[in-house]
Amino acid sequence: MKKTFVLAAAAVVLMAAPAMAQTAHRTATFGEVSLSAGFTPDPYRVSMTAGGSINGARLPGSCMGNISDAPDFEVTYDAGGLPLVFRTLSSADTTLIINGPDGRWYCDDDSYGDGDAMVRFSRPQSGTYDIWVGVLGDSTASATLEVTETP
Repeated sequence: MKKTFVLAAAAVVLMAAPAMAQTAHRTATFGEVSLSAGFTPDPYRVSMTAGGSINGARLPGSCMGNISDAPDFEVTYDAGGLPLVFRTLSSADTTLIINGPDGRWYCDDDSYGDGDAMVRFSRPQSGTYDIWVGVLGDSTASATLEVTETP
């Protein structure tokens, strides 16, 4: 009985590990920035390598794409009355996975067109946005993350 319980507990931990790897407690691979409503330059751009070995579909919501364990970028935002938009630019098919200040997961594939992703917060909250840029498939790709208030 004890052996069965230990094995079941280990299986639960192993299944949860990939999703739990995506947390705000990890240092973002390509840096971080603090922005306030009305920031310049707009858009704020960051070059990065998108993708990783973790399947984003294991996260809550309709996430997809392969991502890294640590966030690619972190934005700490002081909100005002403007929307906050995150979008990708790449020759590859990219996805966006964002853990917002409210702890919820926001995901997109192709909303910006031509294989690029976009997540729009019409009424953004102040706080930290942890961002993963994923790719569909097993490779990585060069990508640019844009943060803007003028979609």
